[in-house]
Amino acid sequence: MVACGVLSLQEAERAIELDTLIILLGMMIVVAHLKLSGFFRLVNGWALRRTHRPLPILAAVLLISGFFSAFLVNDTICLAMAPLVFDLATRLKRNPVPYLLAVAMASNIGSTATITGNPQNIMIGSFSHIPYGRFAMALSPIAAAGLVIAMAMIAVYYRRDLTGGTVEPELPPEHYNLALVLKSVVITVAMVLSFFAGQPVAKVAIAAGGPLLLTRRVKPAKVYHEIDFPLLVLFAGLFVVVAGIQKTVFTPETLAFARHLHLERVAVVSAVSALLSNIVSNVPAVLVLKPFIEQLPAHRDQAWFALAMSSTLAGNFTILGSVANLIVVQRARRDGVEIGFREYFRLGAPLTLLTLLLGVWWL
Repeated sequence: MVACGVLSLQEAERAIELDTLIILLGMMIVVAHLKLSGFFRLVNGWALRRTHRPLPILAAVLLISGFFSAFLVNDTICLAMAPLVFDLATRLKRNPVPYLLAVAMASNIGSTATITGNPQNIMIGSFSHIPYGRFAMALSPIAAAGLVIAMAMIAVYYRRDLTGGTVEPELPPEHYNLALVLKSVVITVAMVLSFFAGQPVAKVAIAAGGPLLLTRRVKPAKVYHEIDFPLLVLFAGLFVVVAGIQKTVFTPETLAFARHLHLERVAVVSAVSALLSNIVSNVPAVLVLKPFIEQLPAHRDQAWFALAMSSTLAGNFTILGSVANLIVVQRARRDGVEIGFREYFRLGAPLTLLTLLLGVWWL
């Protein structure tokens, strides 16, 4: 965009939403410490010692994935949960596919609930300036109901794999650093409470990550290894590319024509967003629709809510719908378990349509 003269270097720099990158970086540091401290192993172990049947174990996996994805970015939760859940299914001598699908689908659905649930919500929070608490009040009921629907559908589709009597999983020894677990949990809770108290999300996220790096219990290199730096660079590049498209393609005439699409209507913006998210992925879809929503004369917040809901839930439609899906599928493939496009689609497509309809009705 700069080399071809579409944008000047200064315009390219201004196009990058630094708040979004700061939030992502801060959240990655927090999740890295929770993971390295052994927190997720402790949570999984605690839940599994209290569930002794396949269906309650599935529910535990789904609720843990969905709950933590609501606050700590779904992609990072999938990275932490997928290997733990695969190991659990192996120890239970059960088909790991329904449990792994529960991680992917629940992380997508759960991440709908808040601004920090996924990258596209983080962007929408930065663009719209909607308070964290108001965002959560609007979308968390959809996420909660979506998790119930996902649980029911996975249980029906994989009923043969989820039947049977009591199981006693042989849980591996829980390796954790208690001091680091406590420090990570205290800072995470304080961070989330600060979000709801109305503090700037970017400021709180990076302020939470800073103190966690001040420790001798874990080498900084291990933390940096958990941070997805290519993802941060990708986002910076996307901001610049979409800014170039916005300058050259989204002319005043184009924006005027878009008014006839009635994007202020929840059903319309949800349908356009869901379709676009499955063509170009959800983050570019949000960036492309941003200028159209910003120029709405009324009901702008409602349109932002619909965009966040639909672009996130659309991620369950196919394996390629979200990065979270790809993380889980690739982790399974590494261990010799193939989750094919058709197997995912036969569950993901109806789940997506049901949750989207629910979201449109609720909003």
